[in-house]
Amino acid sequence: MGGMRRRATWTCALGLGSTLLLTPLHAREPETAPAWRDDATSRLEALALLQTLNAELLSHPSATLTLERWCGEHHLAPEAKIVAERVKGEDKPLPADGRSQLQIGADEPVRYRRVQLACGNHVLSEADNWYVPARLTEAMNRELDTTDTPFGKVVQALHFRRQTLSAELLWPPLPQGWENEPSLTAATGTALAIPHHVLQHRAVLFDQSNQPFSLVVESYTSQVLAFPAASPHRP
Repeated sequence: MGGMRRRATWTCALGLGSTLLLTPLHAREPETAPAWRDDATSRLEALALLQTLNAELLSHPSATLTLERWCGEHHLAPEAKIVAERVKGEDKPLPADGRSQLQIGADEPVRYRRVQLACGNHVLSEADNWYVPARLTEAMNRELDTTDTPFGKVVQALHFRRQTLSAELLWPPLPQGWENEPSLTAATGTALAIPHHVLQHRAVLFDQSNQPFSLVVESYTSQVLAFPAASPHRP
């Protein structure tokens, strides 16, 4: 873990920025965010790790497979396997610019799907997905309607590419202008307050013919930092 922390900190220094379950995922997620101590080193480590995850998400087409690798590398669960659960009963309208992003007319049907992606007891991502069913196969649409399989795995046969529209760090572990301060936050002995969502990506998926078929907003949770306590900066 120490080696990973050092590599992640080095990554930060280089400037890297931007299937079905019986138990509901929200019931298995820890009630509180993972405990990090509120000191300068912990904040720097958290920033480096979030930048590393952000870079890996930006460089791979499937967020699901990226999270699976992240889970395995950081030992978040005994088995590095991402499972999904659809959040039913919600139907968010397509964002205002969604039809232009998907290159569809005003009357083209669009379906909505919201899922939580988890590794072990940790919900790592909550994804809102709007997709054009006419641009998927009948088998894909049926699987999306009747199973909890992650979207990226269902449409994998399309050999899709991902165009990121935005990647936003929702929680900056270090305050703005920290590099100009004489010293960073001193250790307080208290837990570092981490909000539920720490990183958000907005992207469009394109098939091999360069036709867009999905608009996705992925909100990554504090559980991506829920590593085993192996650092002197962790309680």
